[in-house]
Amino acid sequence: MTTTKLRWGILGVAGINQRLLPGFAKAANAELRGIASRALDKAQAAAKAAGIPQAYGSYEALLDDPNIDAVYNPLPNTLHAEWTRKAAERGKHVLCEKPLTPTAAEAQELVAFCAARKICLMDGFMWPHHPRTAALKKFLSEGKIGAVRRVAGCFTFQMEPLDPANIRLQAPLGGGSLLDVGCYPVYGIRWAMGAEPVRAWAAAHYVNGCDVEMSGTLWFADGRLATFDCGFTHPFRQWLEITGSAGVVHVHDMWLPPRRAVFEVRRGGSYDAEVCAVEGYDQIQRMLENFGRYVLDGQPVTPPPSEAVKTLKVLDGLAASARSGYPVVVV
Repeated sequence: MTTTKLRWGILGVAGINQRLLPGFAKAANAELRGIASRALDKAQAAAKAAGIPQAYGSYEALLDDPNIDAVYNPLPNTLHAEWTRKAAERGKHVLCEKPLTPTAAEAQELVAFCAARKICLMDGFMWPHHPRTAALKKFLSEGKIGAVRRVAGCFTFQMEPLDPANIRLQAPLGGGSLLDVGCYPVYGIRWAMGAEPVRAWAAAHYVNGCDVEMSGTLWFADGRLATFDCGFTHPFRQWLEITGSAGVVHVHDMWLPPRRAVFEVRRGGSYDAEVCAVEGYDQIQRMLENFGRYVLDGQPVTPPPSEAVKTLKVLDGLAASARSGYPVVVV
């Protein structure tokens, strides 16, 4: 593309948009041009509140606008594939809210569909774009805590009440804590281990057909183990712990870091922690700018959409295990 800014549109007026809007305002290569809803008045109200120039009374109208280059898709999980495909068919690049789709098979098909049409596709995990993540990966790859032996992570928050009307508790729309927040520690485990798990076990509690809390264990081919938990029934927690042969790294706010993003390192039997800080970054801004470089400059996207497929294979296994009560092979 020859333009210096990627012209964006948003499909829907979902609440999560409020977290993205400041990032759009700060991203150097992004211009938010439009927002769509199935009801024009809702789109107009959202556009007015956020200072977005154009409102559309249907998703199709936004996708048909030649002045939109890329879309952010925050629709319910079961609608991600449908509307990402429709965007791709119209030549729009897509940043899709995670998870990319509810299952790995759907994700694999969607990735192939977009690749065949030379459409840039990325799922909306923000933490991989924060510079702290790169700093932590470099720290681990240099062997600063020895070989990584074990990883544990979590992402929980309290949903009060557990209302079946909430989209997160509607099974037909891909609800449940595993897809909503469990995908974070599962992805983080894969990232920290640098390998794919071969077996998964999970236990869960269900409300309205959706898991509202889950705990699980992942086995790796070399014998290493990882554990995680997620859910809507515990206080806000969002950490990742990486245990090496010579030390431990703990990240208290792995998925949603503050402006001063840190990770703590303890070695040997010491109670004292070395604090490594990466300050002053907005991971949403960085995600949008990285996607913009992907489209505008042809730079390889990191992480690529294939990572979404790999994470979903593990999520599929965990969901199956939680339902059956038995460990399953991750395929």
